[in-house]
Amino acid sequence: MIRNRVILLVEDNPNDVELTLRAFEKSNVTNEIVVARDGEQAIHYLFATGPHADRNPAMMPEVVFLDIKLPKIDGLGFLRRMRADERTRRLPVVMLTSSREERDVVSSYDLGENSFVRKPVDFGQFLDAAKHLGNYWIVMNEAPPEPRNADEL
Repeated sequence: MIRNRVILLVEDNPNDVELTLRAFEKSNVTNEIVVARDGEQAIHYLFATGPHADRNPAMMPEVVFLDIKLPKIDGLGFLRRMRADERTRRLPVVMLTSSREERDVVSSYDLGENSFVRKPVDFGQFLDAAKHLGNYWIVMNEAPPEPRNADEL
């Protein structure tokens, strides 16, 4: 599984998308950020199907930032589908959401997310959070080794 340092942002709220993109830009996160507006789009991107059928399926994102409340397929449904596939079961996922529900935290971890982060309402706090998230997941985190051949998938 080859990673090309892309960040997959799965978020349906246009204001939150813009805020996240601005925060990453101000934090000097220079990675390409692919935005999926619902869980179905994210699945198509991840598995190179539908409108993303021309994308190289071996080029996986470095990290997925995922909202819980999404149209078509919610964040938990996306996470369940992602973790069920050998190609993506180890891909880092950060639940980046405004949810304050304890059951969302528990369900997210049960389904294999790596981190649960509540979106700060204040832009300054959001900027600080994005800086730390980008620095940790793109610079500091060591991703699991990629399979050496198709037999390891």
